Amino acid sequence: VQLQASGGGLVQAGGSLRLSCAASRDIFSFNVMGWYRQAPGKQRELVAAITSGGSTTYLDSVKGRFTISRDNAKNTIYLQMNSLKPEDTAVYYCNAGLGVEIYWGKGTLVTVSS
Repeated sequence: VQLQASGGGLVQAGGSLRLSCAASRDIFSFNVMGWYRQAPGKQRELVAAITSGGSTTYLDSVKGRFTISRDNAKNTIYLQMNSLKPEDTAVYYCNAGLGVEIYWGKGTLVTVSS
């Protein structure tokens, strides 16, 4: 399984970005898909996840600002990020779970300037 993340970039505080993660196979079979991030010197943390049934979960600090969604027809999940803050600066990784198998995509860098 290949996961290709895109959409990162440089944005000013208060701005928006939309990350995409395209999978090389049908995503409806994945139990859960999500976005993690890792800032310099910090551990990787879960930002948002969405189950095959459409349930979502978010990191407290992004609730109300970020929205995760999935498009099964395009085998893609998205992370809409609004009201970005400098502390959101990190490499964002796409992740998918299928049974006991976990798949990771290469990260995409998000930099939020103050």
